[in-house]
Amino acid sequence: MRASRLLSILILLQLRARLTAEYLADEFEVSVRTIYRDIDALSAAGVPVYGDRGPGGGFSLLDGYKTRLTGLNASEAEAMLMIGLPGQAAELGLGAATERARGKLLAALTPEGSALASRITGRFHLDPADWYYAAEPVPCLPALARAVIDSHTVFLVYESWKGVRERKVDPLGLVQKGAKWYLVGRVDENLRTYRVGSIRKMDVLDQRFERPANFELATYWSQQLQRFEQELRPEVAQITASHEACRRLAELGGYAAQAVAAATDDGQGWREICLPFENCDQGARLLLSLGPEVRVRGPADLRKAMREMAQAVLKNLEDAE
Repeated sequence: MRASRLLSILILLQLRARLTAEYLADEFEVSVRTIYRDIDALSAAGVPVYGDRGPGGGFSLLDGYKTRLTGLNASEAEAMLMIGLPGQAAELGLGAATERARGKLLAALTPEGSALASRITGRFHLDPADWYYAAEPVPCLPALARAVIDSHTVFLVYESWKGVRERKVDPLGLVQKGAKWYLVGRVDENLRTYRVGSIRKMDVLDQRFERPANFELATYWSQQLQRFEQELRPEVAQITASHEACRRLAELGGYAAQAVAAATDDGQGWREICLPFENCDQGARLLLSLGPEVRVRGPADLRKAMREMAQAVLKNLEDAE
């Protein structure tokens, strides 16, 4: 642990002109006294590090000094693809390794290249959570990520709309969609998808498994999304929508935004749209929420459901008077 911290301190000192003992203590969650001992250890090992006291002081390396200890260890190599995704790396339990790997890469660059990379890193940030959805608590995610990397079978207690189930799963990959994480796993030679937030208990087993030779996570996920979209919204509504309705529909998600983009103008300032929906109840609730900004031409069952729902709303208003 200390050797790793000493190397990390050395890399940080290469990347930045000056660092205080307080900053390093906060960074590595140790005491200031421990940092002073670490600096003494680096000096004893021949690293030209010196300190300045007072305001603006701190530790620095002798100008021109550059270490060659920038090789990646196993955990840092695993975390390489997470550089630039600090939030996701931390959730997966790879945060520290990712930060060390990033530091080593920057240390290996020329001063100009390091400055450019740091500038870009500080000016772009990815936040996968939508405005109205909070990230799910996923305490088992780091252990699950480790099982995915090491190809260890896991035992899950999983809660779905069908109830609580127990499953022995070969975890093949993890996918983050929006603010939620999903596990793609193999159960009895069949591929399944589980929402990690619905895992109530998980045990990593000693048993290891062989990954399918032809399995590609990105390809599988893309195919599942297409199938899910088709099965989720099998019906299509023929509607005419105002500009305001089009704007509000496009905010519902990709499926609605695509329908709006493919719409045609009716010549009177409204747009004719073919909008997919799940069933008559869901479609009626959605379209009634648009009020007078939408006209529904079909199908007949959807129009009937909307009429009955609107009449029920009117009756409730009358009863409340």
